[in-house]
Amino acid sequence: MSLSPTEFLKVANNTAEHFGFQTVDQLRKNPECKKCEVAMPHTVTGTNKKLDNHAGLLSSAIATYCDEKLHALERPVLLYSADQVPRTGESAVTFHIFNVERSIAEAILIHATRALANDLGFSNHTVRINSLGDSDSLTRYSRELNNFLKKRLDTMPPAARELMKEHSLSALTHLVDINHELAFRSPNPLEYLSDPSRKHFREIIEFLDMSETPYEIDPKMLGHHECYSDAIFSLDINQEEGEEPAPISARGGRFDEFVYRTTRTRTPAVGAVVVLKNSKAPARSPKSKIKKPSVYVVQLGFGPKIKSLMLIDTLRQAGIPVHHNLASDSLSTQLREAESKGVKYTLIIGQKEFVENTVIFRDMGVRNQEYIDHETLIRRLKRKSSLVA
Repeated sequence: MSLSPTEFLKVANNTAEHFGFQTVDQLRKNPECKKCEVAMPHTVTGTNKKLDNHAGLLSSAIATYCDEKLHALERPVLLYSADQVPRTGESAVTFHIFNVERSIAEAILIHATRALANDLGFSNHTVRINSLGDSDSLTRYSRELNNFLKKRLDTMPPAARELMKEHSLSALTHLVDINHELAFRSPNPLEYLSDPSRKHFREIIEFLDMSETPYEIDPKMLGHHECYSDAIFSLDINQEEGEEPAPISARGGRFDEFVYRTTRTRTPAVGAVVVLKNSKAPARSPKSKIKKPSVYVVQLGFGPKIKSLMLIDTLRQAGIPVHHNLASDSLSTQLREAESKGVKYTLIIGQKEFVENTVIFRDMGVRNQEYIDHETLIRRLKRKSSLVA
């Protein structure tokens, strides 16, 4: 399948905005950003940009977050941008979520990335996922890995032995890259997760199960130990034998500790980069033409969050734009946002609706509501001429 950079970015813009991501230009219009006088200090440099496996695109968002005073929003920040991969000039789109510590951030990121792949025509794909855990987990795992590899220095290739001077994980990454047998005998990082990291990772896997996402837990999927913490994932496009490699790649993960090291401020952060390979980024990014949403999806609870995310994707496929705040745990906050957006309909999913696979359909004009199933909901919304894409 051949994709032009302009087509790639146009689809990416539409997908990103449907899942609630905004450009820096949109975010900086918030009054809080305009009133904030002091940018957030950071030490993102060309040196530490090399740590994120994306030529700096992942970590560049930290600089944007700080320099554009997005920290002043003091709420979840969903940021996306069209970028050019340094050195190669390839087209890329980046997704970032700041200020969301819970696993719903990874769920949104994975689902949005998958939706983009689907929209680009690559529906046959698998999510590959691993976790190195938080700083406590990584310390324990690194100690065990270091002991394991030191005992086997004589059987290690010279390059891996040299990398041991840097960090045992650097050596392991090299061993994985060359498919060395030591890589596959080494300790499993998932066995050294702290209780909070284990819970966090388990929730992400629950999302993948609930959304029927094809996935593979790969303990040998690694990111740089100074960048990634907790979950790391990639989207592997499954090709038939004889087919050319897929023209897109997607990879992301959580990098809370990296943000802390570069800002000295605790700011939860996850990010993903999708690259159109062997392409040249256009001089101007295409504008999106998403219709103003007339629907707001409200959720309350872990299960309802996941169900809402899946419903939002179903609405996207039906051409129905929506507002939502999946990171919020407050019912009243979401209802106030629905009021302020002036939507015609609010869809509410709580625990009861999650179990029964229904939604509360609230007509904001006449102030009545009813329980309906998802299929009825889609048919009803599609009949509304004002909501047809």
